[in-house]
Amino acid sequence: MMPREKLVKNGVESLSDSELLAIFLRTGLPGSGVLVLADQLLAEFQGLRGLMQANETELTSCRGIGPAKSAQLSAALEMTRRFLQAGMEKGESISDPEITRQFLQIQLRGYTREVFACLFLDNQHRLIKYEELFFGTIDGASVHPREVVKKALEFNAAAVIFAHNHPSGISEPSQADKRITERLCSALGLVEIRVLDHLVVGDTEITSFAERGLL
Repeated sequence: MMPREKLVKNGVESLSDSELLAIFLRTGLPGSGVLVLADQLLAEFQGLRGLMQANETELTSCRGIGPAKSAQLSAALEMTRRFLQAGMEKGESISDPEITRQFLQIQLRGYTREVFACLFLDNQHRLIKYEELFFGTIDGASVHPREVVKKALEFNAAAVIFAHNHPSGISEPSQADKRITERLCSALGLVEIRVLDHLVVGDTEITSFAERGLL
């Protein structure tokens, strides 16, 4: 059964990564079908994640992906980002933790260096602004509580959620993560801004300080 027929009969959830990509590509290469091309691309980029994060030069260097398909892949990723952000925009309370996690994974998981970000929220926990504030090396980012407080006051935030990625792919919080979270909570507490959570983004998992009882 071809991917399109399988989708119609069994639903999109039934498709493998190769089958999803084959529907997107539509055509294969001379002498081989589109599923073969999809398998080759997933192997080349080590899965859908690597494929979606590849730049135009990397994509167009592969047989079967020209400038048009490269642009389509970039547009598909951006649509995903905007879809997730739309559910978090000001006017709606951040009430679905899964949407927040998906949004942060899209934003942070692909970085090869550590990035520290903040979700600034109003008193009803609606998103005011998402900002990436500090950028580091592969194993750390210097986070300055004074700058976080300054930004929170600038946006008139009543609460914040912190997030940062671990380029290693492991979401387990380090001792340094715990120490800086304590410092940030203390600094923001002085100006009566609540810290709701600190999320550590790994390859496949996100660890929540709040769920771990670390806040």
